[in-house]
Amino acid sequence: MNIALLGNPNTGKSSVFNMLTGLRQQIGNFPGVTVEQRSGSLFVNGQTHNLIDFPGTYSLYPHSHDENIVYQVLSEPQHPSYPDHVIFVADSSNLERNLLFFSQLYDIGFSCTLVLNMSDIAQRKGIHLSSEALQAQFPEAQLVHTNARVALGKQRLLEAIAQPIKRSGHRFLRDGVIDLSDTLSQKADAEARLERIRSLQFVQLKKEETNKPSWSRKLDHFVVHPFWGYLLFAVLLLTVFQFIFAFASIPMDLIESGFVSLSNFVKSKMAAGLLNDLIAQGIIPGIGGVVVFIPHIAILFFFISILEESGYLARVVFIMDRLMRPFGLNGKSVVPLMSSMACAIPGILATRTIPNWKERMITILIAPFMSCSARIPVYTLLISLVIPNVYVGGFIQLQGLVLFALYALGVIFAMLSAVALNWLLKQKSKGFHLMELPDYKAPRWGNVAINVYEKVRIFVSDAGKIIFALSILLWALATFSPENKQFDTPEQQLEHSYIGIFGKSIEPAIAPLGYDWKIGVSLLTSFAAREVFVGSLATIYAVTDGDDAQQRLMQRMKHDQKADGSPVFTLATGLSLMVFYVFAMQCMATFAVVKRETNSWRWPFIQLFFMGALAYVAALFTFHFFS
Repeated sequence: MNIALLGNPNTGKSSVFNMLTGLRQQIGNFPGVTVEQRSGSLFVNGQTHNLIDFPGTYSLYPHSHDENIVYQVLSEPQHPSYPDHVIFVADSSNLERNLLFFSQLYDIGFSCTLVLNMSDIAQRKGIHLSSEALQAQFPEAQLVHTNARVALGKQRLLEAIAQPIKRSGHRFLRDGVIDLSDTLSQKADAEARLERIRSLQFVQLKKEETNKPSWSRKLDHFVVHPFWGYLLFAVLLLTVFQFIFAFASIPMDLIESGFVSLSNFVKSKMAAGLLNDLIAQGIIPGIGGVVVFIPHIAILFFFISILEESGYLARVVFIMDRLMRPFGLNGKSVVPLMSSMACAIPGILATRTIPNWKERMITILIAPFMSCSARIPVYTLLISLVIPNVYVGGFIQLQGLVLFALYALGVIFAMLSAVALNWLLKQKSKGFHLMELPDYKAPRWGNVAINVYEKVRIFVSDAGKIIFALSILLWALATFSPENKQFDTPEQQLEHSYIGIFGKSIEPAIAPLGYDWKIGVSLLTSFAAREVFVGSLATIYAVTDGDDAQQRLMQRMKHDQKADGSPVFTLATGLSLMVFYVFAMQCMATFAVVKRETNSWRWPFIQLFFMGALAYVAALFTFHFFS
């Protein structure tokens, strides 16, 4: 069977999905659209079923892109994701609101299982549900009590799926109208359903109520405070990125050195030749170029999952939403954009939490403007080369000030681009942000582990294919030359290769920026990863590895001259290159992830050419201004 997992947001739907499927999950998009579809294998009595986790929805009537996808699937029996059975996850502590959507599904005629989840929260709030009275209102649906976060009720749910109740036409609301073409009919139907649901006073029986607010609400006086809330978020965000920068570099360095050692080992053990070069310089670095990003992704999503599981991330979205709205973004855009300062790849993956299509697209398209850690080696080399180590005002280091300015420039243009995209991208429905603040709770480590695993697996299996293919292509362009002969040194090989010839051919186009063919080649090869820019220059200037390799490279770059005797690297040239790298996409891994997340080649190419054109114009202006 195709089994649909449906429900309102914040009802524990993801916990039910993880409880039933474990690691047997796949994440893709619904056919033809960019809305995420999580599916997993579910085994019941020796049979394998397909469980599909749909976006959280408050009603069958669509008011957003995600809700429209849910409606389209449920209204088209020929749709590949059309369900044979519906598992509806409801919040036991807030059942009245949940029953609106469930009653609509029930009246359409779906075979339904109503999962009364979060029973522990309902109990703490003094809420008791009368299963008998509820069953009497929905006699052709199965009722199952669960607490999915701790896997309570799993066996009862599996038994209900194994023996679904056959529908015979019973309806909750006999005169209910489900008509998407008539807004007035929608309103009348929703009001009629809510009126009937509210009349069922026996569904929720509360113990003696107290006027004392819960500890979650007490904590919210601080967490969502208009001053302390922002300060707390800034401190937490700074802590997360300190962890990423401090700890991700350790496994990343180990991975890089491990693949370099493996490449050297293969090169020394295999007979010299093309196959040796392909494996040692193409395939192994290509795989390493995928694996090296795993620590960044894993650590970032470990923290995001904890914040989301605990209920704090909803508060962040709440307090940041007002700040982000003028830019066409939403509160959920903050974490992806800040994550992109570590690496754009996990940042773009983090946009999956944004339900509105337009706001998610804007966030994806501007994320690469945030200066990531891969730009740091480029910035460091160029700043050390052309910016004097002096102090402004006696205590502000000029080199540090330039580095700060580069980061600020990326943020400013990201926001300006967001404003432009908000005007250019059209969407029929107006974006709005509807949410509730769930109670705080301890993270469920199993859910955290599954979330981290899924994000890493998606990157490796999907984006990794494109990164690997482009790595092999770049190796081939840097290895082969029209002259078809062996050269004495690596720098000669690179100069006469196809990519070297292409670098020389574009020299007239990049000369107005102050660049020569050597810089052109380095720009091309750095599309594999921005930090490759430094390694390419080291190859071209014949600087071998060593403790003082960086200093020797800088010395050769300082003394390098053009044909007319003028220096290649001046203040204007260095600043022009820095600005170019602020704006240029220059990252095939990001290109691959954008393709994967948008389900289209159009958007990554638009992004590539727009950012490339902006980088060229900005670098041209910078060079001539400082010349």
